[in-house]
Amino acid sequence: MYQRMGVTPVINAAGTLTRLGGTRMAPEVLAAMREAAAAFVHIDELQERAGEIIARLTGAEAGYVVSGAAAGLALGTAACITGMDVAAMDQLPDTTGLRDEIVVQRGHRNAYDHAIRMTGARFVEVGYLGYPGAGGTMPWQIDTAITERTAAVACPILATPGTLPLPAVVGIARARGVPVIVDAAAALPPRANLRRFIAEGADLVVFSGGKAIGGPQASGILAGRKDLIASVALQHQDMDVRAQTWNRRNLLGSGEVYGIPHQGFGRAMKVGREEIAGLIVALERFAAGSDADDIAANHLRLDAVEEHLGKVQHVSVERKQATSQSLPQLWVQLDEQSLDFTAYDVVNRLLQGNPAIALSESRAEFGTVIVNPSTLNDDEAVIVGRRLREVLTQH
Repeated sequence: MYQRMGVTPVINAAGTLTRLGGTRMAPEVLAAMREAAAAFVHIDELQERAGEIIARLTGAEAGYVVSGAAAGLALGTAACITGMDVAAMDQLPDTTGLRDEIVVQRGHRNAYDHAIRMTGARFVEVGYLGYPGAGGTMPWQIDTAITERTAAVACPILATPGTLPLPAVVGIARARGVPVIVDAAAALPPRANLRRFIAEGADLVVFSGGKAIGGPQASGILAGRKDLIASVALQHQDMDVRAQTWNRRNLLGSGEVYGIPHQGFGRAMKVGREEIAGLIVALERFAAGSDADDIAANHLRLDAVEEHLGKVQHVSVERKQATSQSLPQLWVQLDEQSLDFTAYDVVNRLLQGNPAIALSESRAEFGTVIVNPSTLNDDEAVIVGRRLREVLTQH
């Protein structure tokens, strides 16, 4: 298919990056998607059943399948702003008269929080950068920033020195009756994190479905409070329905809502039955797996790469594994002056080669290229090692 379209396939040694297509899906995940595509269902009923599985595996009250982690942040924020107020849902992203402030530690601001701001919400930053000399975040800074305009506190999983950890943030926010939204898009593995953030008191947690979980790239899971997930569902589904036939008309009868939201803020982020089915199978498969088995398999792939890099001049190789994640990587440090080319040159030469190979460039400015084995198969690992040696020994 790619050849027919004139697109070059890439051997991915850079990790589960969106720009490279995310992750590989297991055969059973693909089979579930094909099976789901062959029949029609009520999407809200499918979401409800999927949410029960997400809740069971995360320890949350409820769950929901979204079209990626960014969509989960946007929908979760919208739910915190509107609750079950249909008029407020219809108003977004105009937040005039609504609670539209999101308190966030300054050290937690990042490029992905655009997903929160797209709802019309605005950030109220607290704390300092430059820890320890210039200080970090003080608990009172979060507390005093919470007002009647506060919709939520955002607490992404980032290891920024000086920021308050999630349990401390939750303690402050809960005392003030304000929900906490956790961006844990890339916080897997380890598998224990599926339950950790809910256990630490988060009201909403979002994970990417197309990374470690192994689901479709355009998928993610949102887990958290039942009332907030209910608001998400009303703002996300196709609501071109009549009250007399709406299969959730019990909400009208019970007074939980006073009307049907026509098409909510999340309509542009719809998720198909195929993605829901694929993600749930992938999530169950991931939850049943073993971090230790994954680590062992990834080390074997790195062995296949590293054996080609022995005695390459002006190059040093080191295995690294962050304490927060069970994912070993191979860091290849270049003496750029002696080699007379840079880490960026290595990245580009591999991408332009045949086959095209992508390495992680997150440390390239420091002369290091990184092999991430999580998106490689065994045969590809051998190819990466051989091609990397060829590029490093070119003069």
